[in-house]
Amino acid sequence: MAPEFLFNGPEGAPLTIVLGHGAGAPMDSPFMVAFAEGLAERGHRVARFEFPYMVKRRETGTKRPPDRAPVLLETWRDAIGALGGPENLIIGGKSMGGRIASMITGELETAGTPVRGLACLGYPFHAPGRPENVRTEHLAALQTPSLFLQGTRDTLGSRQDVAGYTLSPAITLHWLEDGDHGFKPRVKSGLTEDGNWTEAIEALAAFADGLS
Repeated sequence: MAPEFLFNGPEGAPLTIVLGHGAGAPMDSPFMVAFAEGLAERGHRVARFEFPYMVKRRETGTKRPPDRAPVLLETWRDAIGALGGPENLIIGGKSMGGRIASMITGELETAGTPVRGLACLGYPFHAPGRPENVRTEHLAALQTPSLFLQGTRDTLGSRQDVAGYTLSPAITLHWLEDGDHGFKPRVKSGLTEDGNWTEAIEALAAFADGLS
């Protein structure tokens, strides 16, 4: 069953950027709202949706763990189908949402029906506190143009961590200086969360422009 969407930006845009949320926060978290509205202000169409466990959390007020991978994957497939198919979509999202989108990207490449692009906002390269549990195997063979926006001190994949991984040349990494998993820098850095978010939004908008 297709998820319900929140849309931002012009209906006539050549591409739609589809964003899934992270494991702990919904599609209308401050992070997700900032990216959807920022991309819309730059002329892009954005669609957001929620995975079933987050829909139930919204309905009941009770926190639930994320759905298992098959459900997350199927929700992404349903979302892509509901939006008319992969050819005019950039898919991705925050952390878990982007990770599952990257798996779907590889699946669609194998099927010969690729999406236009992949955009991961804080990719969880490894499990929390477990740098040996790396989630990169499927990323080495990706052929779809991909943008990974990552904080340099992200505890799920810092600049130092990622330097040791084998990633496809189709993946462009854009580093947000001193950013954590949500791109927030420390006060002592002299940078701001809003500044890093704006930099990330502009990088993603430029990426989408290049695929339009």
